[in-house]
Amino acid sequence: MQTLNILDNRFSPFNTYSTLNTGTLVADSFNHSVVDKRQVIALMTKLQTTLDIDKLLDIFAVEVTKYIDFSGLYFQSKGLNKVLRGSRKAKKERQFELKIDNVFIGTLSYGINSPISGKNFEVLEQLHQCLLYPLKNAITYHEAIALARQDALTGLGNRRSFDEQLKRAMHNANRHHSLVGLVLGDLNKFKVINDTYGHVTGDLVLQEFANLLRLCIRDSDSLFRFGGDEFAIIVENANDTALSIIESRINFTLSTNALLNNYNLGCSLGSTFMNRGDNEVSFFKRADEILYRSKVQAARLTVV
Repeated sequence: MQTLNILDNRFSPFNTYSTLNTGTLVADSFNHSVVDKRQVIALMTKLQTTLDIDKLLDIFAVEVTKYIDFSGLYFQSKGLNKVLRGSRKAKKERQFELKIDNVFIGTLSYGINSPISGKNFEVLEQLHQCLLYPLKNAITYHEAIALARQDALTGLGNRRSFDEQLKRAMHNANRHHSLVGLVLGDLNKFKVINDTYGHVTGDLVLQEFANLLRLCIRDSDSLFRFGGDEFAIIVENANDTALSIIESRINFTLSTNALLNNYNLGCSLGSTFMNRGDNEVSFFKRADEILYRSKVQAARLTVV
């Protein structure tokens, strides 16, 4: 695996925040370049116009195709996998580790059907230099956006993330004539746990319940916490029994969880499939009404 290590310098021409008024600083860094300096400056200018990683790969690939014959381009970083649109399987992959001052940024892989020549290898090294800082900044931006959509306590999606995902899921279901389901969950008498054992214990209970939910769904399903003790699951590409199976798994796993049983934790569930006439409000409202009836029934059983 080839390692590309660019020294991080506060005057580096590759920094997104550097000024490129004349391009002289950039050009000076490519005095021995096998790539035309004007093309380098033009590429760096384009790369600094976006913080979208997919768009960065698109811009970068257009330049690389002038020098390298490849059929696929892939970028991997921690928790991040990106594939250039139109990428096709190739005979081999050539990987490059991208680093800035020995700090790993990610791995860039090319799908190739023939070896890369020595000269083209030099070209790649220089083009990678143009990509490093825009890519680093795009990753930082991506991570910040992801955190803004995440519940800090459980790591699940938050209400904002839920609203966005529900809209996308309903659109896709209408477009592909598939089933999408919604499961809402509300912990029974969770306030009693907080009042009796304290909020630290309450937080541990919420985290354990979130982990429990992860065990009860498919990788393609989406989990959310709205705050407090309210949870939601969006089930895409479902079949007729998907929601009942998930509810059964949750009830069974909850009944066998040693930690949660210590606090007699229960959970009410409300689930429904989207109707073709639904919008986000009507779909959620129907699931919420079913959840409310479930909570009322649970309360009656407790009294009895």
